[in-house]
Amino acid sequence: MEIQFLGTGAGQPAKQRNVASLALKLLDELNEIWLFDVGEATQHQILKTNIRMRKITKIFISHNHGDHIFGLPGLLATRSFQGDVGPLTIYGPPGLEQFVKTSLRVSRTKISYPIKFVELTEGGLIYDDHGFKVYTDKLDHRVPSFGYRVVENSRPGELLMDKLAKYNIPNGPLFGKLKAGEQIVLSNGTILDGRDFLGPARPGRIVTIIYDTRSTPTIAKLAKDADVLVHESTFAGNEAKLAHSYYHSTSVEAAEVARDNGVKKLYLDHVSARYLGNKAKKLVKQAQKVFPNTFLANDFDQITIPMKGTEE
Repeated sequence: MEIQFLGTGAGQPAKQRNVASLALKLLDELNEIWLFDVGEATQHQILKTNIRMRKITKIFISHNHGDHIFGLPGLLATRSFQGDVGPLTIYGPPGLEQFVKTSLRVSRTKISYPIKFVELTEGGLIYDDHGFKVYTDKLDHRVPSFGYRVVENSRPGELLMDKLAKYNIPNGPLFGKLKAGEQIVLSNGTILDGRDFLGPARPGRIVTIIYDTRSTPTIAKLAKDADVLVHESTFAGNEAKLAHSYYHSTSVEAAEVARDNGVKKLYLDHVSARYLGNKAKKLVKQAQKVFPNTFLANDFDQITIPMKGTEE
């Protein structure tokens, strides 16, 4: 599981930061890539990475402001030129489907694959399949805005080979059945239950993505115990009143969420173009005073999220 930031700026493109988009790479787990928001020129950013358009199977949109969705029509059109890419599902607030379909209709763009739209109006579980769940909840922005929580199901524990050694089990499918917690019968009639030979289950990983919002209690529910929290940081910590008036958050508010909810790593995203160089470092330093394990996200940064129990 990896995250790659495709755009980490707020409002409008800048030389150092494109507008909002990130990729959650689930290549080892599902052979898929999920996008979260698709700001203008996201497909241009993808060209500078090793992301293959055909691997993108789901797109989650936080809200319908242009710096989060203007890249959708172009990306969807380009995906049509990638051969047999398979279906795509787009999750987002009311109006998103109309925006996409109108853009494609007016530009007479033909899409070669089916697109399913899932309209979000309330919080809750919106996806549950292939070992992953995705939850959403309402945020507090000028327009309907949603945060996302991606939860990997728990993995079975490791097979306790030392405990199995005395049974002289031949290499092959029997070990696979034990690993799956199933019963097997040995050639001498001995019955072994896989559940008796597995170590503790390994909890799955959790990634939370919070784009445009004021500080609001729903963020805590989405961020609880996240391995990685990506949180908008449009304003510096000493600009809380200004952030509130513009329906955004500060770096310190993001850090407080991480500190109070068992988050392991915080990445500050959606940074205003006003914060360059030392000013950007200031955002991080302010947040690190509250939550030390805070980092500033930059375009094309990649984060590897290891399985629980395998962290260095």
